[in-house]
Amino acid sequence: MNLKYLMDENVDPVYAAQLRRQRSDLIVWTVGEPNTPNRGTLDPEIL
Repeated sequence: MNLKYLMDENVDPVYAAQLRRQRSDLIVWTVGEPNTPNRGTLDPEIL
């Protein structure tokens, strides 16, 4: 089973990029990317 992460839009994108680069077994998305919640979506809506 792969771990899946949804990074908040306010987290520096370098974190998601480094996770993808160093740990290819992780699935990392960032809010605002295709098929993720839109930027500005409130946390309670995502959770």
